[in-house]
Amino acid sequence: MSARPRRHDLLTQPLLPRPPLEHIAAGAVLLPGAASAAQDALLAGIAPVIAAAPWRHMITPGGARMSVAMSNCGEVGWVSDRRGYRYDAIDPDSGRSWPRMPDTLRQLAVRVAALAGFSRFEPDACLINRYAPGTRLSLHQDRNERDFAAPVVSVSLGLPAVFLFGGLRRADRAQRIALQSGDVVVWGGSQRLAFHGVMPLAAGEHPLTGRYRINLTFRKAR
Repeated sequence: MSARPRRHDLLTQPLLPRPPLEHIAAGAVLLPGAASAAQDALLAGIAPVIAAAPWRHMITPGGARMSVAMSNCGEVGWVSDRRGYRYDAIDPDSGRSWPRMPDTLRQLAVRVAALAGFSRFEPDACLINRYAPGTRLSLHQDRNERDFAAPVVSVSLGLPAVFLFGGLRRADRAQRIALQSGDVVVWGGSQRLAFHGVMPLAAGEHPLTGRYRINLTFRKAR
């Protein structure tokens, strides 16, 4: 399997025709541009979330500071500290409940999940990640949810990135998938626990997000 990102590279990709759906693996699909029309509404929706639960760099159980800045909205939020990775209904920084998930976010997640073949998805958690140039997300599994029947929905906004999608073992070779603003990746079923990550973000400037990439990850946590 080629190690090069699909569609050649991040600069030429927007110029080439893109199908509405691409199969990455069984149960995993790329939906190019599926959130493009909603980008302004999504960014407007997360603005009050960030005002109430500002960006923070969480600490791993091993004591390392995560390079990606994070926040959450929904019934629960994903958190990490010396006690481990988990979901919590309370923002540890403020001591208050996480902001509610805006309807624009929830509705988009439900719609794109249905396009990917998961028609009953009802997310209760949205992790909001902010990537600056040079930041990355190492290969990992999303396994802190109570069950794995629901898919993961990942929405890209802002600067382009290279998404890594591997197998059920960390050692499995990962595909490199070029993502543009408005692209969506959905995975579930047999690939629900696939390892995935993001390569170091290249520097750039985007009209919607400036020097950043924003990623929304929707899950059914409880």
